[in-house]
Amino acid sequence: MSLFDRFKNGLTKTRDFMTASFNRMAAGFGVFDDDMLDELEMTLIQADCGIAASTEAVEAIREHIRRTGDASREGVLRVLHESLASMLHEKKLEVEKDQLTIYLMVGVNGTGKTTTSAKLAQRAKKEGRRVMMAAADTFRAAAVEQLKVWGERTQTAVIAHETGSDPAAVVFDAIGAAKARHTELLLVDTAGRLHTKKNLMEELAKIRRVIDREAPDAHVETLLVIDATTGQNAIIQARAFHEATRVTGIALTKLDGSAKGGVAVAMARETGLPLCLAGLGEGADDLSDFDRDLFLQALLPEA
Repeated sequence: MSLFDRFKNGLTKTRDFMTASFNRMAAGFGVFDDDMLDELEMTLIQADCGIAASTEAVEAIREHIRRTGDASREGVLRVLHESLASMLHEKKLEVEKDQLTIYLMVGVNGTGKTTTSAKLAQRAKKEGRRVMMAAADTFRAAAVEQLKVWGERTQTAVIAHETGSDPAAVVFDAIGAAKARHTELLLVDTAGRLHTKKNLMEELAKIRRVIDREAPDAHVETLLVIDATTGQNAIIQARAFHEATRVTGIALTKLDGSAKGGVAVAMARETGLPLCLAGLGEGADDLSDFDRDLFLQALLPEA
């Protein structure tokens, strides 16, 4: 199955909703008036694109109609695509040969951090990279065991301490082991919940300081794993984690039918962070690089 087909399958629910609304609006005269554009804005909001992004996109369409007089279905759809594309920033993750790269995986519990870490490990190993994982979610025994299971499945070494250990100490040991074994990718799986949000953010900031001190020459990506089904709450999560850990990219999981796919637009528009990965299923190979154009082709009605 091509990447486009995987996006299309995952975004079926949102695309069908938007297509039905779009076609109903354009069915009468084949052109859009102000009332129809108001309805289009509400459709985008209902698809979880967010108020700011939806308003900006529809204003771009209004300006296009004022300037050109083209209020056709095709013209409106083209400007909508262009406007949303301008809000979506993408970034491809790279693992350099013979150089240490560290992916610090952050996000609330239940978003798929551990599974995404395992998928990234498997992908890097298929590319011939030397990979290791660190179980820095020491507050849940199940999290450590889950990562170990994934380590066995992907034949990836896992550095772990006992439950309740200092997560920063796990990362310290993992970096030492990664250097000794000439590892090219170290994936650090972190906790998503402590007693308070303040404690969680302080712990993540401490882990980041250990990484900066012990591996100053490493290429570090802080990947925020977001569950697409959480909708607009994802934006609140992104702001909190970005403040504590300097997030460099977003992995959007569970884009496989249950989510309103427009949340990717809202996330990019509200945070300015690039989208790196899209989780399109539960399988180990169901993790793809985020592709802005394919995503929008799969999300929006056909021209």
